[in-house]
Amino acid sequence: MAIGDIIVGIDIGTSKVSLVVGEVNNFNQIEVICNTIHKCDGIKKTKIIDEDEIALAISKVIEEAEKETDLKINSSYVTIPGKYVTIVQNSIVKEAKDKYAGISTKDVTSGIMQVKDVELPEGKVMIDIITDKFILEDGKIVADPVGNLSSHFTLNAQVILVDKDYIKQLTNIFRKAGIEIDGFVPVTLAERNLMLDNNELTDNIMLLDIGAGNTEIGVFESNGYIYTNTIPLGGKNVTSDISLVLNISEEEAEKLKKQYGLAMKSYIDNDNEIILNTYKGDAKTRAIKSSELIEIIEARIEEIFSLVNKDITSQGIKQRINNVIITGQGITNISKSDVAGKVILNIPVKIATGRLISTIRPEYRTAYSLVRYIAARPFAKSVSSSIDSNSKENVLQTIFERIKEFFYS
Repeated sequence: MAIGDIIVGIDIGTSKVSLVVGEVNNFNQIEVICNTIHKCDGIKKTKIIDEDEIALAISKVIEEAEKETDLKINSSYVTIPGKYVTIVQNSIVKEAKDKYAGISTKDVTSGIMQVKDVELPEGKVMIDIITDKFILEDGKIVADPVGNLSSHFTLNAQVILVDKDYIKQLTNIFRKAGIEIDGFVPVTLAERNLMLDNNELTDNIMLLDIGAGNTEIGVFESNGYIYTNTIPLGGKNVTSDISLVLNISEEEAEKLKKQYGLAMKSYIDNDNEIILNTYKGDAKTRAIKSSELIEIIEARIEEIFSLVNKDITSQGIKQRINNVIITGQGITNISKSDVAGKVILNIPVKIATGRLISTIRPEYRTAYSLVRYIAARPFAKSVSSSIDSNSKENVLQTIFERIKEFFYS
């Protein structure tokens, strides 16, 4: 990245579209210069159900950001749900052009372009290459092999593929909003460096982002990104359950969830009486015990973790996970969610404690994570979004050019 680069990140969730504009400062850190948010219900159960609503929400956050920053924003990076992502592991051995001069930047670039050559399944497009690790001829693992005296190196990488139809749909939505797309990044890949602490970054970790309507799964083995998926359930489903079972308004259900949020009935201290003010039955009001409310919450939290457990078990990766880190507005206000997760998954579970988490408001964390991820990409020459000009290139060609620009030339 370069000092002064301005990066625009947009996260499209199931309840909102959020935007963060960050600038790379003199200390090579991201300085947030703007963040905006707009309500949006255009996605349901991981599917886009209303393109126009999403386009309008994107237009609104862009418009507000432009007013706040006096910038003309023409492009942005965008998150993409794990459901549409396929991760292909690939490894190549690259000979150094001149083993006596050391590994050159051209050797690395050539290696990265070589590792991307994987067979593309029908309906998939490549959106990214993640350099996992470089292994020198003596077995030493390095983050950057340039300058090392080695006759060859092995590059382990992940090639990120995405459903072509979903890319086209998102591209169409952004163009309706007058915005080009700089690149796509899976949600959990973007969030990893923000949500995990230093020890967790080198561990075998499953990151679970439980949002309003979706739960994003990301599994990492140290620097390797090995699996991602989306479970179409989240905190909004808990609210809907409370509303339906207790026959009250969604607004009161959300309030009760936040006030009495507890994931396990066995942890109730006092089984208080709760007066339901929007009860829709024959009586104007109704009284229940807090245990009745918590039973409803517990059932849905248990289902979410059970579906995650089923997914990672069927993929044959559960036994490779040492720890689970949970985050997301859909669950972090429900106490003992980590305990419930540990019981169901039979893996240690904790709430995310990355050192920067508390400095970013929850509703902007994913968009901010996206900006930080792009800024921190290894071998990047330029990562800036388009602020002064509006590209008319084909989006897939633009993304491929971006991938090439990320690396040494």
